[in-house]
Amino acid sequence: MNRKYRRIIIAGNYKMNMLPGEIRAYAESMKTLVPRARWCETVICAPFVDLTAGLKYLKEARISVGAQNMSEYPRGAYTGEVSGEMLRDLGVKYVIIGHSERRQYFNETDLTVNEKVRAALDLGLHPIVCVGESEKQRELGLTEAHINYQVRAALSGVNEEQIRKVVIAYEPIWAIGTGNTATAEQAGEVNRYIRSIIRSIYGARLARATSILYGGSMNEKNAFELLAQPDIDGGLIGGASLVPEKFAKIIMAANQE
Repeated sequence: MNRKYRRIIIAGNYKMNMLPGEIRAYAESMKTLVPRARWCETVICAPFVDLTAGLKYLKEARISVGAQNMSEYPRGAYTGEVSGEMLRDLGVKYVIIGHSERRQYFNETDLTVNEKVRAALDLGLHPIVCVGESEKQRELGLTEAHINYQVRAALSGVNEEQIRKVVIAYEPIWAIGTGNTATAEQAGEVNRYIRSIIRSIYGARLARATSILYGGSMNEKNAFELLAQPDIDGGLIGGASLVPEKFAKIIMAANQE
């Protein structure tokens, strides 16, 4: 981490878990477990039906609320979709875009990811843009080529002012929900490469200010080591974010120089 130049962000992703009625107890637990002093910005990205409860109760625990997805369309005949304008009107600050599960199960492409990123930025939302390689791509030595394409595709048409709101999350697909975690060195190396891509597009100053997270089975046991890497500016946390005691330990791991 390098808190001198950029925000440190610990973002939880509930995925398709947590009922609206469970949010209040979760928020109360977090208030107790995490002291008022904060060394990072904490975010919970919740299912759409949880957002109203999240905005009501998580605020008391000093936790920002994000969505897990949004439509690339502003409004119209798109049954089942939720627009960025709807999220903004609720008071949502962050939105995950391009998570590997969205790409794998719902056929999101790099084109739709870019459309969603630009739509989010036009509304003043902060997109958490997910990129990551498969196990086969890593075995074939294609990690950098794949990451380079994904980052450049996602940021196509994003200007220098807008990049200030973008957060990148490196999530190797082979480590998401599997219990397999990239070593701190592997994760740090890819995050450093992502920063070099941003530097080549926007220059050193904006690259230095961009928060790049690591996801992929980060938990309370490995968070300290991962966050010690200079180019890992936080985490996108899946399963561990559902358990307040575990999530609080990850937040505490951000309290390191």
